[in-house]
Amino acid sequence: METRVQNQLASIRKGRGVGAADLAARVGVSRQTIYAIEAGSFVPNTEVTLRLARELEVAVEELFSLSGDAPEILESVGSEVLSATSINKGQAVRVCRVGGRLVSIPVDGAPAYLPEADGVVSKIGKVPERADLVVFAMDEVASKKLVLAGCDPAIGLLSRVVEKESGVEVVAAQASSRLALRWLQAGKVHIAGSHLEDPESGEFNLPFIRREFPDEDFAVITFARWEEGFVVAAGNRKGIAKAEDLAKKGVRFVNREQGSGSRGLLDRLLREAGIAPKRIVGYDRVAYGHLAAAYAVLANEADCCLATRSAAQTFGLSFVPLQSERYDFVMRRETMASPMAQSFLDVLQRASLRRRLEVLAGYDTAQTGAVLA
Repeated sequence: METRVQNQLASIRKGRGVGAADLAARVGVSRQTIYAIEAGSFVPNTEVTLRLARELEVAVEELFSLSGDAPEILESVGSEVLSATSINKGQAVRVCRVGGRLVSIPVDGAPAYLPEADGVVSKIGKVPERADLVVFAMDEVASKKLVLAGCDPAIGLLSRVVEKESGVEVVAAQASSRLALRWLQAGKVHIAGSHLEDPESGEFNLPFIRREFPDEDFAVITFARWEEGFVVAAGNRKGIAKAEDLAKKGVRFVNREQGSGSRGLLDRLLREAGIAPKRIVGYDRVAYGHLAAAYAVLANEADCCLATRSAAQTFGLSFVPLQSERYDFVMRRETMASPMAQSFLDVLQRASLRRRLEVLAGYDTAQTGAVLA
């Protein structure tokens, strides 16, 4: 009979209240490695085994044992997919529970590394919003996760601080402001990020939410104020400073998707300047997210986009400021009262987070954490 290594890593780790990311950092491996060990798909070497036992303060035999049982089978489940673009079979996803829903968020790998994921898409559903998944460890799906939909480039920074300080993992789903709010209304995410400007009052988010979701009990909490403007190649050799310049010969633009605050700002600027969208080369070309748009400029696929100063700063590009915007988080009040959300909101008050946002992203954090509604 074939002998296999069985383990109790997941139950012991959770019994001690240790997050997978925290344990991975202490042992010197990736969080995905911890998940793979717990799922039984990876057997650690002697050094990692001893480090795990030491960090969890148990004997090696309590963590690992020999068994002749058949190998554990990875679980197959159906899920709603949160994505503004199409997905492919084999796509890596994060898997979370939002209320009674199982949702999956596609993840992309960095240029040098495979992405961290909870499973992969095994079959595309008959409708784009659904797929069958192969999940590595279903017990991790029920762990402390908040799903946050939005486009703020600093969400990744925020999620790392939240997990470090509270053990709550923030799983980000890339979405325009309007799409994020629709997902929130449908109960598919815990938190939606938004920077939608009301054209009449110049106020952000509150007028739109009150008008479009009058029967919803939403709370609105400020994340930060940022600057949005034209992101151009270093040195701005094409002299792009105003909307009229986008129509100049030789200027290639990359737009944001409909429903995004950036798209709304661009359309307002073009209307005020009396410029038809068809005069802008690249108006119909879409990048999903501030960083994706800025990267198109870095890669010389476009000469300009509308994005945040932080996106320009990330890639060493030049920035032409156009306006200051307030980015807010929106959640249901019943969600706001949950322990996970309270931990998230507590981190928004931390000086350590504010310093990072100010230095790394150039954000104004004077109102960070303020409850507006």
